[in-house]
Amino acid sequence: MTNLGAVPRTAPIAIAPKPSQLFSSRHHNSHDASLHSMNGNDSTDSDSAVSGNSTPCESCLRRRLKCVVGDDDDSCVSCQVRGILCSLNQSPQPRKRKLARDSTEESNGKRGSPGRSDNRRQRQRQASLSSTTASTSLIEEMANFGGPTLLKRTLGLQEDRYSQYIGPTTDFEPSLINLSPFDPQDESLLARGTLRKVSDNDTFLMLPDSATPGHEHQYDDVDEIQRLVAPHGRKLIDLYFEVVHPAFPILQKNVFYEKYDRNYREFSPPLLAAVYILAINWWDYSEELSKSQRPNVRELEKLIRSSLADAMWRPKLSTVQAGLLLSQRPEGDQWAPTAQIVAIAQELGLHLDCTHWKIPPWEKGLRKRLAWALYMQDKWGALVHGRPSHIFSSNWVVQPLTPNDFPDAELDEQNPEEKIDIERGRTLFVQMVYLTQVLAEILETFYTLEAMQNVTDAGPQGTHLVLGLAKPIQLKLKEWYAALPSVIRMDSSFQSGTVAPAVAPTRLSSIGYLHLAYFATEITLHRRIIRSLETDSQAVDPYVQHICRSAAKARLISAMDFVNRLTPQHLRSFWYFASKTNFALIGTFGSLLWATSPGREEADWYRRRLGEYRWTLSVSSKPGESKGLTEFAMGMLDISTGLLKQLPEKPELSRSGSAIEFEAGRRQSIFSMGMSGTIGEHYSSMASADISNIQSPESQIDSSDEDYDTFAPMAGMANMGD
Repeated sequence: MTNLGAVPRTAPIAIAPKPSQLFSSRHHNSHDASLHSMNGNDSTDSDSAVSGNSTPCESCLRRRLKCVVGDDDDSCVSCQVRGILCSLNQSPQPRKRKLARDSTEESNGKRGSPGRSDNRRQRQRQASLSSTTASTSLIEEMANFGGPTLLKRTLGLQEDRYSQYIGPTTDFEPSLINLSPFDPQDESLLARGTLRKVSDNDTFLMLPDSATPGHEHQYDDVDEIQRLVAPHGRKLIDLYFEVVHPAFPILQKNVFYEKYDRNYREFSPPLLAAVYILAINWWDYSEELSKSQRPNVRELEKLIRSSLADAMWRPKLSTVQAGLLLSQRPEGDQWAPTAQIVAIAQELGLHLDCTHWKIPPWEKGLRKRLAWALYMQDKWGALVHGRPSHIFSSNWVVQPLTPNDFPDAELDEQNPEEKIDIERGRTLFVQMVYLTQVLAEILETFYTLEAMQNVTDAGPQGTHLVLGLAKPIQLKLKEWYAALPSVIRMDSSFQSGTVAPAVAPTRLSSIGYLHLAYFATEITLHRRIIRSLETDSQAVDPYVQHICRSAAKARLISAMDFVNRLTPQHLRSFWYFASKTNFALIGTFGSLLWATSPGREEADWYRRRLGEYRWTLSVSSKPGESKGLTEFAMGMLDISTGLLKQLPEKPELSRSGSAIEFEAGRRQSIFSMGMSGTIGEHYSSMASADISNIQSPESQIDSSDEDYDTFAPMAGMANMGD
């Protein structure tokens, strides 16, 4: 125990233990001398090493450490402790440094060769460090290898080590791990790696990046990425944090800027490229950038794919961030990468409760935000791709988000506009998490193979089973919408007392993606109900069918009216990746109701409404305002309505059985049940109105969700489903 305590456990280490000669009496005294020298150094404006050797090694020179070398050794103590190659043990190298731009131009965009000298890679790794005050001890200095002041004692963002969560069934026995001697930094050196204990029950294995495939050319990749966007890198970073980050806060803004200002090479190549490539979508939004030529996006995409594949061998929080950001591109929401991101996140322990872990508080908040962003990616991906989810509640113990999980340092009291955007974005993100949990319940209740088989096995009672299960979920959706903060409601003003009216209208707002997700969730629930009605149409009472179809119609019209009310402030903003499919789901739902209409009159009504919806989508697809976002929905709408042309001719219902007459009688039924007759009147006008010749689509009813939700369709279904 005593001997192990002398080892600086927080240092990035090699897999194998260091030679025993490192801990001889002579070297131990040299180590103490180095510590004493660092404690006495308060210089912050010198780039030279603390002198202790006439020709210090390059590592100590950059770290401003005293370079101590024994009489019989070829490398200094500091390099031996960190397990890195010391320049004193190599042939003399020229001291002249090349600029990063010169190096990248020399490489001509090609990956580094494995044959490049280790000395050059070592110089690249520690280039351009900030001139911060020296750490109080060598142990702390090793823990923060690379110099980031905001990355102290992190678990998932260390520059040269990555972590692997040790699960309960691996070859590591938890009870034996607890017997391992841990130093004051909660680390224990083993032949296989370094154990890092973050709580009584959670332990990670820390391993060096240098042993992973592709590590040798990551600096070439990040240099090439920076070259592709030069000289606009910083402007793209600012644009990302202005447009994307407020509505999707999965980065730590202050940490990101600190690293970028110090040296862009500290970034994981795929993360830096992902930020750039997302920001480029708003290139024309910046008056300054719009005057310049856009970077080569295809080349960026190639670098992202190759560098992200390499990063998966040494996963960090930045790997998950890069994967999530890439998935937000309209063309980047493929299902297979989602499975990879989930696997990487589990490797990093994002599915665990990190509340009491021994990591910096800001990393706890970042982990929780990343975990819930991953949860949303998985659930919405399962919806839009029709695939089984990868995340299950039985293996998910992440705690709900709180205000403390968002960094206050992002709020600029001197910039009221930015402050409003950030606060709105945080509220938006949290509410999207809550809504996703309801969506997850819908998917689990109705769309798993087991759930669908249960309805089939219920036979004639299948519809009643579906209605009984749907009622509590519908109430949750109603409560969620009723509790939405006013700042993210669609009718909320973009102006406030602190924002000048002349400036406020230029601010983008991403609240549209949340409301669209709400309608997609409602539609996903009602689609299952309509399907069950068609399966057992002969066994279901006509009145129950009418109640269900009327509720579905209300949802459809409300969703279409929402799309009609979107403004350029909404359309030009950041939209969540599932949005393009959610727009399409509205048209798909209308096509389903058209196909299942009992008579010609109702089918014609849906046909006209879908025509209006397509018109709205086409208007919303003007260049620079959501190009590609609504085009996908138009394409899917054309496909579904094209298939509907193959339907047999619908019968023309007799007047006594027409939808209009049925609706008139239903208003009395609603009144007798103590409900408002307003909805029934709206249904009557919708069924009889012919609005196919209007120039601009307008909803025939008041589309506020409060009016629709007071209808409470499941209240009527409950009595018939029991």
